[in-house]
Amino acid sequence: MSHKNNKHIQITESELRETARKRVDLIDKEFKSAFAFLEKYPLSVTIYGGTHVRDDSKYYNMAKSLGDRIVKDLGYAVLTGGGPGIMEGANRGAFEAGGNSLGLEVELEPKQESNPYQTDTINFHYFFSRKTALAFSAEAYVFLPGGFGTLDEFFEILTLVQTGKIVKVPIILYGAEYWTKLEKFIKEEILSRGMILESDLSLFMITDDEDEVVEIIRKAPVHDGVEFLHKHTEII
Repeated sequence: MSHKNNKHIQITESELRETARKRVDLIDKEFKSAFAFLEKYPLSVTIYGGTHVRDDSKYYNMAKSLGDRIVKDLGYAVLTGGGPGIMEGANRGAFEAGGNSLGLEVELEPKQESNPYQTDTINFHYFFSRKTALAFSAEAYVFLPGGFGTLDEFFEILTLVQTGKIVKVPIILYGAEYWTKLEKFIKEEILSRGMILESDLSLFMITDDEDEVVEIIRKAPVHDGVEFLHKHTEII
């Protein structure tokens, strides 16, 4: 087979170093901007969930109601990824309650639409920068039903708490019909094979009770994210 039509791009060592330097500079800029952004909102709850959820969905309305309660009952800011679906519902609840409704958006192809219910927004190029910011110093993490991205974020935070890389913060799976099926898989396949410990099941909880979610957040210790920052940057 002839390879005369194949074109190989030759990258010099200096070009490779320059590309790496630019990427590191951008990463550094994103983290500094994110931490400066979050310093303005010392008390917060991060809400995760799927983008493909309509505004007439029960999960959208659960997120909206919870966003409202977090603002009115607790006085906390609500953080989401700033997109549609569950994120919009949570932001909308916080926004219409007159609270801090924050969106941490990321560049995607095709472009993800922003939701209009944000009082403050920051944009990211890198997913991992945004994921770190979403988890940084939150008083609790609430997961509503979602797709691969939501599951990715859930298992990453669960692993970081399990391994002591971040402080133990409530991880609440909101929407029992959806999450109990995942819990069943974890118990029947992962736990039964000795891949995790029985005690690891206590790192998260499942509920349909909005009052319970609010009380868990209310009772959660407030932290400033410093320990998270020192530990999480070890794995970036």
